[in-house]
Amino acid sequence: MPTAGPLLKLVDVTKRYESPARAAPLAILNGISLEVSAGQSLAIIGPSGSGKSTLLQIIGTLDRPSSGVVTLNGQDLNTLEDLALATVRNRQIGFVFQAHYLLPQCTVLENVLVPTLAAKNKTTTAQDYRDRADRLLKRVGLADRTTHRPGQLSGGERQRVAVVRALINQPQLLLADEPTGSLDHASAQQLGQLLVELNREEHVSLIVVTHARELAQRMGCVMELRDGQLVPDEGGA
Repeated sequence: MPTAGPLLKLVDVTKRYESPARAAPLAILNGISLEVSAGQSLAIIGPSGSGKSTLLQIIGTLDRPSSGVVTLNGQDLNTLEDLALATVRNRQIGFVFQAHYLLPQCTVLENVLVPTLAAKNKTTTAQDYRDRADRLLKRVGLADRTTHRPGQLSGGERQRVAVVRALINQPQLLLADEPTGSLDHASAQQLGQLLVELNREEHVSLIVVTHARELAQRMGCVMELRDGQLVPDEGGA
């Protein structure tokens, strides 16, 4: 059940990697603390290799921290076994990556509905999911592309399909890792505006990792990952 506190909370999260070539572990994240409220939007910027994607993977339960606490809706994710974490990912978290990862043999609609196959939501029928998919695809301007396959779409269209797929199970948290990185400027602008609008319309918390200052400044808050720690962006949002 949702709690009255922040949707997402990180307390002193670290990530270290052991390496035979190093006397000491390589520290990527060094004491990250963060709170994200329901419906908030946040951009995390920083140079390549600073640990942005590592942080997003820990938030999204794709990786575990070396130490520290990550809670979602008040639940300590570090205490969950892998199967329980997979359920959290499927029901509560949506992912958008730089690569769309659409299944080439499936239609747009089939790709969008893939996450529902594991949802096991007894109160939502297959028709409910289909209706939501149709509504979201119409919302992102792809109502006439439902039977197309990814190879028949532009890069911007494929990424919009990926956004709809990430939202199909009505997650509370949407994580986007360089979502405009492979798009041309016009498509990147369009996708950035779409993410902002869907953040508001779906009341989903949005965390975007990006090199693109223009995209970052669309978010409600901008933080920089520097020397393994999150600090306020000096450039402002």
